[in-house]
Amino acid sequence: MKPGSLTLRLSLLFVVAVAAVLIIVGVAFNELSRHHFRALDAQALGEKLEAITQIAKESGANPELLKARWHTLLGAHPDLSAVFLKTDGTPFFAEPPQSAVPSLAQATQRDGVWEWEKEGRMFRALTASVSLPTASPPLTAWLVLDVTTHMHFFAMLERWFWGVLLASTVLSAALGWLVAKNGLRPVARVTQTAASMSAGSLKERIPLEPVPDELRALITAFNSMLGRLDDSFMRLSNFSADIAHELRTPISNLRTHTEVILAKKRAPEVYEENLSSNLEELNRLSGIIDGMLFLAKSDNGLIVPEAVELDLRTVISKLFGYYEFLAEDKGIQLQASGNASIFADSVMIDRVVSNLLSNALRYTSSGETIKVSIHDHGGRVELRLENPGPEIVPQHLDRIFDRFYRVDPARREGRECGAGASDCPVLDASAWRHYLVYIPRGPNDLHPHLHAIACPTNLTCRPDSLGTAKPGHTRLGEHETGCHCAG
Repeated sequence: MKPGSLTLRLSLLFVVAVAAVLIIVGVAFNELSRHHFRALDAQALGEKLEAITQIAKESGANPELLKARWHTLLGAHPDLSAVFLKTDGTPFFAEPPQSAVPSLAQATQRDGVWEWEKEGRMFRALTASVSLPTASPPLTAWLVLDVTTHMHFFAMLERWFWGVLLASTVLSAALGWLVAKNGLRPVARVTQTAASMSAGSLKERIPLEPVPDELRALITAFNSMLGRLDDSFMRLSNFSADIAHELRTPISNLRTHTEVILAKKRAPEVYEENLSSNLEELNRLSGIIDGMLFLAKSDNGLIVPEAVELDLRTVISKLFGYYEFLAEDKGIQLQASGNASIFADSVMIDRVVSNLLSNALRYTSSGETIKVSIHDHGGRVELRLENPGPEIVPQHLDRIFDRFYRVDPARREGRECGAGASDCPVLDASAWRHYLVYIPRGPNDLHPHLHAIACPTNLTCRPDSLGTAKPGHTRLGEHETGCHCAG
């Protein structure tokens, strides 16, 4: 058993608890017993003193009769001795006769009773004045009780107590170990189940039925983690397959073109045409690789934004010009309104807005309009992109901005290399933390201050901020961004 094991710690805590309780009970019993015996001794001495006083009253002026009756009273108790002194200190009566006045140099007084030890024996004494029937001055009476038997009793009691405490400690340690071992058995089962998990068994879950209530929260959290791992692993596997698929096509084209061109000698024009085709495929490969490198850099915080003053209307107009022909081919209108200046990284802004426009064009039907509006609210700027499209199922809303997540798990068509892989971390990597996300739950659930942006299945972007405020300028979207594709 390891020193740091939970079983050992629980066993030690059980032993400490039992030992502490036994010690407290033992000390309390010892003190109460001593107090009880002390009270009994004081009561016995008090009763003898009352009897002595009563005999003195009944004996009249006959001192010999008085002494005889005192002798009869005190002689029957071998542990009790008495000394009666006159006012000048001389003894009037002693029982046994050799008894003397005790020395109180090391004595302590408790509740009117003196207590001391001498030569390994323990005594308790009571002193009082005894009046005689004659006109003579009263006597000073000392009643001394030998309580050595009490001291022996308590010594034996202490020996038994420490012996029982030691035995109880050993027994409680064994019982504590058994109890802890049995109590932690569900943890061992959970550990075995967790140890058996692998990439191929992430769909398994630990059952909650035989688990005690104290472990249910842990098991629930662990099962939730397995669900997230399973989902992330599946999406990562699909993403890897997609990347392989995307890379295989241009590489296959390059190899095919090269094999064909090298099969026989050809005219220079043919070589030039094939080299141009190869260059297109190489540019496509370069774009895919650049996107993956950008994703890796953003995940590791290696992207340093270069904030400059930007005119958002100019940015939108430039991107509209880029997507104008694609929009015309699909019969979609692009509409922009508003204007504002911000202080942000131009490359990142271009990537984000371009990605959103691309998604909006992909999922907007012919004859519809994509609207981009810019609103200057004084302290912040809102960039709103709206497009009609299929509504996102509610269970996907909380996961819609997760890396590699797709509402439609089927492999997408097109030339993109994943669920917005190149643009998802753009603004997170900039370390600007001013964006909140709002996703309308339906066509009628629009908040006037929050932002809805398009992309139904191939979600690409969750910016934390698009920019920071510059003196005399406003900050873009302190509370606005999101995704909406309400029909």
